[in-house]
Amino acid sequence: MILRLFPHPVLVIVLATMWMVLTQFTLGNLVLGTAIAVLAGRALHALQPQHIPLRGLRVLPRLVVTLFWDIIRSNITVARLLLTERRGDRTSTFLLIPVALRSPTGLAVLAVILTATPGTAWVEYVSESGTLVLHVFDGAEGDHYLHVVNNVYVPMLQEIFE
Repeated sequence: MILRLFPHPVLVIVLATMWMVLTQFTLGNLVLGTAIAVLAGRALHALQPQHIPLRGLRVLPRLVVTLFWDIIRSNITVARLLLTERRGDRTSTFLLIPVALRSPTGLAVLAVILTATPGTAWVEYVSESGTLVLHVFDGAEGDHYLHVVNNVYVPMLQEIFE
């Protein structure tokens, strides 16, 4: 009965506690924060998140280091382009990248990785053809991103999620 009303009780407790930490402790804030937390827990339950089998976790540290390095490299590259080159010296472009990754969770993680990397944005994924549409700030970097997506990130994500 309790799990039916509160399908994610730990989430409700954490959210209500965070609400109280972020607001002034009053009875009204406690009621409001608890109501919001219960609604959030029920909304999460309605989404019915699937269990994600994680397989090759030994590759996770390499993925994190690679992502960290790529973010630093991209920050430097984008800053250099913005500060030293004129607008006419570079062109943004859209890349069509065939991706062998099929796991929905792996694709979601790849989307976060690519969007978190400065100078790139995940635009669309066409599941029928397995094609990713990626926007890159500097079109001259297109070959680099084709290599990084298919030869660096996709194999690591396949090892973790497939």
